[in-house]
Amino acid sequence: MITEIATLRIDPLKAEAFEAAVASAKPYFQTSPGCHGMALDKVIETPGLYHLRVLWETVEAHEVTFRGSDNFQQWRALAGPFFVSAPDIVHTETVATFF
Repeated sequence: MITEIATLRIDPLKAEAFEAAVASAKPYFQTSPGCHGMALDKVIETPGLYHLRVLWETVEAHEVTFRGSDNFQQWRALAGPFFVSAPDIVHTETVATFF
């Protein structure tokens, strides 16, 4: 399982509307092949900074299948207007769990 971590920067004054927009995007991720979950984390120390975590079967499920789909276009239409800069995206894979 691969975790996409997208660092998202928004205007802190628009946080409530942004969080609602991300919540409304759930179906676009949920119906995407290879997607197994999504969560939005707010960075407490930095207002307006979020981490979107999405679980994918493979990197290709995210970068090829999802990004090439209408679901991605719908997601960006909802969340994109809130971004004050381009998202920073990395993919991680758990190599050990200690407890």
